[in-house]
Order: sequence, then C-alpha cells, then structure tokens
Amino acid sequence: MIRKYILPSLALAGVILGIMVAVQGARTNPPASPVAKPAHAPYAVFVAGAGIIEASTENIAIGTTVGGVVARIYVQIGSEVKAGDPLFTLDDRTHKAEIALRENTVKVVEAQLADAKDELAFNENIGDKGAVSAEDTNKRRNTVRICEAQLAQARAQLSSAQTELEKLTVRAPVEGQVLQIKIHLGEYAPAGVLSTPLMMLGKVEPLHVRVDVDEDDAWRIRAGAVATGSLRGNKDISTPLKFVRFEPYVLPKRSLTGDSTERVDTRVLQVIFSFKRGDLPLFAGQQMNVFIDAPTRSFKPGSGEPSVEVRP
Repeated sequence: MIRKYILPSLALAGVILGIMVAVQGARTNPPASPVAKPAHAPYAVFVAGAGIIEASTENIAIGTTVGGVVARIYVQIGSEVKAGDPLFTLDDRTHKAEIALRENTVKVVEAQLADAKDELAFNENIGDKGAVSAEDTNKRRNTVRICEAQLAQARAQLSSAQTELEKLTVRAPVEGQVLQIKIHLGEYAPAGVLSTPLMMLGKVEPLHVRVDVDEDDAWRIRAGAVATGSLRGNKDISTPLKFVRFEPYVLPKRSLTGDSTERVDTRVLQVIFSFKRGDLPLFAGQQMNVFIDAPTRSFKPGSGEPSVEVRP
C-alpha cells in the first residue's frame, strides 16, 4: 500500500523539479548595469580620441652619467622640487679621497713656487752682481716657470676631481614634482638610458593630456580647438581642455595586446591639451576620453581655402 502511493509521488516530485530546473536555466538574466555610464560628447560634431595625462614638462626620466651605489636620497614620491635641488647622491668616498690628495698636491706646489720666487728675488736683488752668475739666475727663473705650470696643472686636476664629485649628486633639471622613485639606499644605480628610469619627475600644474587622433580624422582638428576630457571609468570627473600644440609627426598607433604577431596599420596624430587639476583626482599616467569640437570641413574647388560645414 505504501509503495503504491510513495513511488508515484516521488516520480511526480522529480518531474516537477526537472521542469523547474529547465525553466530556471532557460531564463535570460538581465545585463548587469555598468559601474559608470560612458562619457558623452558635449558637441554636436566632434572627434574622439584616447588621451593619457602627463606632466606639462613631459615625464622626465632621471638618470645618472656615472654608475654607483646610492648613498643618500633627498626626496620622496610627491616631493615638490625646484631646478637644481638634489635628488640623490652616489657613494662619494673614493672621489673625496681623490680631492683631498689633489688639494694636498696644490699646497705642495704652491710652497715650491713660493720658495722658487724667493730664491729668484734674492738673486735679482743682490747688490753685487758678480756674486751670482747670470746662468744661475736664469735657472731660478725657469724653476719659477716650471712651478707655475705645475701649479696650474695641479689646480686643473683638483677642479676635474671636484667636477667628478659633483656628478655623483643628481639634481632636478626643472621645477616639478617627483612622480616615481625606483631606487633605494644601497642599490647600484647604473648609468645610461634605462628601460625603467631611476626617478621620474615633471611639472604637474598645469597637467597635459596627450591625445591620439586617428589619421582619418586628423585633418579635422584645428589649432586652438576646444575640447573636453573625462576620466576613463567616471564621466562625472571631467574638465575643459585648452589646446597647446600638435606633435607634427604622425606616429603608428600602439595597440597594447602583447601578441607577438600583432601588426599596426593605423597611424595617429598626437594633440596636446592642458588643464588645471585643482581639486580633481587626476594624476599623470591616467587615461581620459577626449572629445574635440571639430566640424567637418570641405574644400571648394579652385579656391584653395577650406569652407566649414557643420553637420549635427
């Protein structure tokens, strides 16, 4: 009796469960809402481009002309510096010892020159000219000349050693802000051009935006064009942009896919705009969506002058 009712009930429950699973699986989930809505151009006709924020002096990669172990670092990330302020110093013990040696050499030669001049003066001022031969006086004159030449050489060597010591302290080439530090105390700082700079700095007030404009639209951009930039990921963080200049050489577009078979067949014109950061949370290296007010333009045949045609 129990089997008569339980088995059909279980079978019916299995059928109902299967139907529910099938219905649930066939249901289309609504698309997730984006975290931030995409930016919209404030102009009827425009050219859009991807931009990256950089220092108005461009991002300056700091290096050193001589290699050495870092002994002192005078700045931190975000430090404001003026042109000529020290950034870091390499181990200078050997150079300081060299300078001490050169300074001692200068003192020795100065003493020798003073003695030579005294002896020459004695010969020239002696009352009895026959007591001192002319040959001896000439030798003393030559000794003075030799000491003067040796002193000039010693001072030049001292100046050269001081210059080499000064090279060990790397200083800020311009006024700006330290954007990046990739060295630490005790590390060896190699000389020359590096893939990762030892430090990076630049002037951040105002900031610049370097915008890549596709070559197909490059002819539509005018000097002095008005533009608006919004932070990628948040259209509410936006600012008007002021035209600065064109980079007159059209470059291949860089697509950062990392694929070894990647080929680039698009070229871009780089347009530089500036803006004052103020309280905006914008930093060098961030990307922006840039919209440039750029009406279409067509040339009248035979006129040589472009006529502006705006098509909303």
